[in-house]
Amino acid sequence: MVKQRILTGITTTGTPHLGNYVGAIRPAIHASFDDAVESFFFLADYHALIKSSDPQRVRESSKEIAATWLALGLDTDRAVFYRQSDIPEITELTWVLNCNAAKGLLNRAHAYKAAVQANEEMGEDPDCGVSMGLFSYPVLMAADILMFNAQKIPVGRDQIQHVEMARDIAQRFNHNFAEIFTLPEAVVADDVAVLQGLDGRKMSKSYNNTIPLFLTEKQLRKSINKIKTNLLEPGEPKDADDSTVFHIWSAFASSQETSRMRGEFENGIAWGEVKKQLFELINGELAAARDRYSRIMDDPAYIESVLQHGAERAREHSEALMQKVRAAVGIGSLT
Repeated sequence: MVKQRILTGITTTGTPHLGNYVGAIRPAIHASFDDAVESFFFLADYHALIKSSDPQRVRESSKEIAATWLALGLDTDRAVFYRQSDIPEITELTWVLNCNAAKGLLNRAHAYKAAVQANEEMGEDPDCGVSMGLFSYPVLMAADILMFNAQKIPVGRDQIQHVEMARDIAQRFNHNFAEIFTLPEAVVADDVAVLQGLDGRKMSKSYNNTIPLFLTEKQLRKSINKIKTNLLEPGEPKDADDSTVFHIWSAFASSQETSRMRGEFENGIAWGEVKKQLFELINGELAAARDRYSRIMDDPAYIESVLQHGAERAREHSEALMQKVRAAVGIGSLT
């Protein structure tokens, strides 16, 4: 049976939060147990350098994210779990792809266009503060994907363009040199939750509205109590579809429990009681993993050994592919 290869990267710039868990980590780990799937998961620490100039934050985030995946049950014998910077062929491939990527294509990248627009609105030079890392970010992402010839790339809607750019770059290379790269396809799962944060917007570090994944019970309860609600009193019917608390509840509860809670909203359940039940629901799902996370974080040597093992497995693929790429473009031994 030919397995379908899926690849997911996690940028190492922050602490994993509930939105990361329900939107990416939980479904990815679940999918990795499918015998028809070959999963590649990596810590995108080179990508982190585009966003962060704090080396300690990048290092600590790498540790936290690795420990999170392991604590939540990732089987690293089934999935290939590695650190991007441990695969030197990725940066080598990035240069080759840079030489095949049209500047006009990169000019259209959403992040770059947004930076240029912000500069122009401020009366600045269009490229003020724009690094080559930001500008060529899609090429590094293309190298991440094409290095392992992944077919399916689970992404949020804001990342679809980057997968399409990787596809364009692969097509151009294949046409100019040799049919080496599989053309990737972005996968946006409509049934995967995009979690709302404390203020009702998408849960994101950039909005500072996140609930970190492995808070203590006391801290988790405190964070849930901060979720914004309206001023409706107990006994007054509440609109579940307009409630951040209900939105988060739906991401963790079964369909039966979600239906029950919708009825409670219609009956005017008190906000304090909803938040109490939400805490109990989330804490019940994460308590055992939280304990594992704490133990793993205290053992960085174990985390490093797992990542090195993953790098060895990943390089079995990357070294073989780079040999083909070098040969295709005319680089390598004369014998």
